[in-house]
Amino acid sequence: MKIGVSGIQGDFREHKQMLERLGVEVLIVRKPEDLDEVSGLVIPGGESTTMIKIMRMVNLYEKLRERISNGFPVFGTCAGMILLSKEVVNFKQDSLKVIDIKVERNAYGRQVDSFETEVEIKGFKKPYKAVFIRAPKVVDYGNNVEVLSTYENSPILLRQKNVLVASFHPELTDDTRVHEYFLNMVK
Repeated sequence: MKIGVSGIQGDFREHKQMLERLGVEVLIVRKPEDLDEVSGLVIPGGESTTMIKIMRMVNLYEKLRERISNGFPVFGTCAGMILLSKEVVNFKQDSLKVIDIKVERNAYGRQVDSFETEVEIKGFKKPYKAVFIRAPKVVDYGNNVEVLSTYENSPILLRQKNVLVASFHPELTDDTRVHEYFLNMVK
């Protein structure tokens, strides 16, 4: 199995290192044809408006959207969650619209407001340390979306079929369980 990590912008290196720790071959995806070589894709945190703009410039946007609609597994963290969401409520921007969630950008504060907290995740035997940096908040979600974890009554880890999204940064911890969950989705 080979997993792609979107290398358009953001903290893709950390996701690559986490997946490699799990023994997975990783390809940094920057062009549409790279998607043909991977079984799933991670979209990292970063700047969502920049990511979408570059994805459109290199013709990755349409191909990725089509692949996801045909069952291609994808995992978006922070800005990746924003990119995959159906709608961004507090900022006019485009998204891939592949998971039925509405998000608010930077809802947990600015960079200086970053924090870590332990959360419960469905199916995990012990708490998970979640790292929030300029994180988006899910303000609404559809009936077909499964909430896997919440923080202060807001969903922070959600899944709809082949799409997994997190408000937090699992790649910035030593805990591999969220990435393992995604790999099991791919399998």
